[in-house]
Amino acid sequence: MASVFSKIIAGEIPCHKIAETDDFIAFLDITPIAKGHTLVVPKREVDYYFDLTNEELAGINAFAKEVAAKIKRVVPCKRIGVAIIGLEVPHAHIHLVPLNTMKDIHFGGERLSLSHDEMSNLAASIALS
Repeated sequence: MASVFSKIIAGEIPCHKIAETDDFIAFLDITPIAKGHTLVVPKREVDYYFDLTNEELAGINAFAKEVAAKIKRVVPCKRIGVAIIGLEVPHAHIHLVPLNTMKDIHFGGERLSLSHDEMSNLAASIALS
């Protein structure tokens, strides 16, 4: 069964896309822990991040680096944090989270609720940066 990310990649579910290549896609998390929280996903459906090939691991990290730079140009923050958890969706992915303090990357806390327009405008701003 296709993961929710595979459905997003196939265009069956909409997303707030930031960047895309032939192999990877980046889009805003719909339940962000910080404004600008972005998911970087390989298009090939692989459940566990470390089951990606060495080439895919190198590629996704290089892509994530470019996406992180875009986020940092738009979202005021000290750094872009990186987290690979892999329990929430059975499809390998990287979380990129704008950070000002260590507490900003707490996944067990309350999530932000941004309107569709806020998400669309943010995604467009990051994509164009």
